[in-house]
Amino acid sequence: MSPTIDYDAPTPPYQQMAAEIIRDIESGTIAVDRPIPSESALIQRWGVARDTARRAVKHLRELGYVYTVPQRGTYVRDRSAEGEHQGDE
Repeated sequence: MSPTIDYDAPTPPYQQMAAEIIRDIESGTIAVDRPIPSESALIQRWGVARDTARRAVKHLRELGYVYTVPQRGTYVRDRSAEGEHQGDE
């Protein structure tokens, strides 16, 4: 079943999308160093504008869940390594 955006919710659509992708990452549906769906796929999956899809990906980057490789795509970041080394310095 495709996810839907609740336009009446207080959470903006791009954050709703990001939350769904985070659930996929945390559940292992999208593995570390594997790509998340492309902007075009996000647009088609949720039926949103390109700007909304871009904002969702930007939000995921800001939260540290993904990294983008120009001309290649956006991939899931390994967050476990960051947590292990935070207190080592």
